[in-house]
Amino acid sequence: MVTVRNETQVDVRARNAVLDVAYGPARFKKPSERLRRGRLPALSMVATVDRQVIGTVRLWNVALDGYRPALVLGPLAVHPDWRSRGVGAALMERAIRNARLTGHRAILLVGDAAYYERFGFSAEKTGGLVLPGLTEQHRLLGLELAPGALDGVHGVIKATGQPARAPRAAVPAGSFSPASKAA
Repeated sequence: MVTVRNETQVDVRARNAVLDVAYGPARFKKPSERLRRGRLPALSMVATVDRQVIGTVRLWNVALDGYRPALVLGPLAVHPDWRSRGVGAALMERAIRNARLTGHRAILLVGDAAYYERFGFSAEKTGGLVLPGLTEQHRLLGLELAPGALDGVHGVIKATGQPARAPRAAVPAGSFSPASKAA
């Protein structure tokens, strides 16, 4: 049975493995990746079967018009062995529900309208927005969680949200560190 739940720190390695299988290294070259780089997600969920991560979706804080908050969804990924079984749809529904419950007003994503329109996404109100590096404007889709949230938006989509902490350098065993002196 597939379970969709909030991601935990224990899921990180398995989530990255799903992304590697689903997208390969090309995922690091996507225009939306530039918005995510160096930031922590606002929301992140995984799909699991018997505690094994088989899918992932994450949402990131951005600003539209320089001040209007929104989320960018992505990447949505499902392990190839579990595709076409409703896992992606379950992840999308949970992501939208969590965004709405936490007070967010709009979600953007880059994707195929044919897939995402069933969740309410369209390019109807995103034509005035710019995502640097995106060459296919029709793939920039939006979903209003609050009526009018995307009315008249224009300009460059900018990353906001909490910066990710840089990984701490490992201190070899027996080495001096301020923490070890205090111990």
